[in-house]
Amino acid sequence: MSDRLKGKRAFVTAGAVGIGRACAIAFAKEGATVIATDLDEKTVATLTKEGVAETFKLDARDTAAVDALAKRVGKVDILLNAAGFVHNGTVLECSEDDWDFSFDLNVKSMHRTIKAFLPAMLEGGGGSIVNVSSAAGVFKAAPNRYVYSATKAAVAALTRAVAVDFITKGVRCNAICPGTIETPSMLGRAAALGAGGRDMFVSRQPMGRLGTAEEIAALAVYLASDESAFTTGVAHIIDGGWTL
Repeated sequence: MSDRLKGKRAFVTAGAVGIGRACAIAFAKEGATVIATDLDEKTVATLTKEGVAETFKLDARDTAAVDALAKRVGKVDILLNAAGFVHNGTVLECSEDDWDFSFDLNVKSMHRTIKAFLPAMLEGGGGSIVNVSSAAGVFKAAPNRYVYSATKAAVAALTRAVAVDFITKGVRCNAICPGTIETPSMLGRAAALGAGGRDMFVSRQPMGRLGTAEEIAALAVYLASDESAFTTGVAHIIDGGWTL
């Protein structure tokens, strides 16, 4: 199947690397006109070589910047929220600043984009919002992921709240809850553990491997497309059996 998103416009946050990048590319390959954003302006700009229509520098923590870009871009049919940060530590290692930063980037960034793009979606007859959450915090506790898990649980709740409020207005809102996915940020966390860090992450995976960003993007395409027209408010787990 191809052109599953033909005629649709998609807006993606954190599109420079990892899951956000894979989603932007997958959306473009399925026929969508994709606007990808990231704080890393140089790297996100390389997406134009992958079929992405436009790229912009955007700090998802800047409400004024989000609002301004939403007005510039206009109506979109798909909003993919991928911005996020993984804090390492228990409650004892979580400072006030750690807590505030994590919730600002992982949760409030989605509040900002949804509030900015939703009015045009409603005026245009609907759309699909896809938020990247996590299996950690929503389905299972993970060691040393105290505030990260709290934020991802909040994302799942935010997703359900948006879904129920606009279920009769043509707007769907779903969350993707990945397990351990091999991305640059994940590999950076593994490297910080020293030799064998990546192997440690792999060892806890029932399938004996890490997930790929492209596998997450495949689910995102489904949720963005009309194929999932009867699906809203759901936290979709994709973790290779980690939570079994």
